[in-house]
Amino acid sequence: MNATDRTPADLLQSALAADPARPLVTFYDDATGERVELSVATFANWVAKTANLLQGDLAAEPGDRLALLLPAHWQSAVWLLACSSTGVVAEIGGDPAAADLVVSGPETLDAARACSGERVALSLRPLGARFPQVPQGFIDYAVEVPAQGDRFAPFAPVDPTAPALVVGADGPALSGTEVVERARADAARRGLEPGARLLSSLPYDTWDGLSAGLLAPLAAGGSVVLCRNLDRLSPAEVDQRRATERVTAMATAPAG
Repeated sequence: MNATDRTPADLLQSALAADPARPLVTFYDDATGERVELSVATFANWVAKTANLLQGDLAAEPGDRLALLLPAHWQSAVWLLACSSTGVVAEIGGDPAAADLVVSGPETLDAARACSGERVALSLRPLGARFPQVPQGFIDYAVEVPAQGDRFAPFAPVDPTAPALVVGADGPALSGTEVVERARADAARRGLEPGARLLSSLPYDTWDGLSAGLLAPLAAGGSVVLCRNLDRLSPAEVDQRRATERVTAMATAPAG
């Protein structure tokens, strides 16, 4: 990655310039059997479309606060980078009532209705499928995002020193630059190098989960195998996945 990268969106653009065809996010949900693999180019396309939705249709502006109520999922990773691209502050598990807009999975819709601004719902069904019926008071991400543009340009340059990410209700507001610095430090601590494959089953509700599940591999020029419900697998099945996905590092919650 480039030393001049100052936001997570910059890291993605550097990855795109270096090798757009390599895998970036491989997602498993072991409750449904879903597997999705996104190259850098495909992931960046989703980010561009989502950023266009955020800036255009949702009229979000730099500094707006977005409560992100999503589990560890490839679409959650897309929203994190879309927020970085637009200068919107991603508040992980943030209070919808205090946010300018909210993005919710199916399990947090009731809480998300406390937001008085725009509300976006994700079904999190395999292949990014739509809700069978759009939840009342929300727009369906899967309906709105396909028509968005494949290229994104912010209306105003994103300030890398402005707040970009808040993790948890009491977490500090990290700037884009601080996020990149922390991600690079985590990558070094984990021994991640270009081409590394980090398997993470950590949730996205802590810095460690966000870092292992996207940011540190991205900062290192590596990729992530993001696993939801990995505890449904036997140790032998986990070992098989490690071998199949050519995993070089692991980030999993302690047993018990």
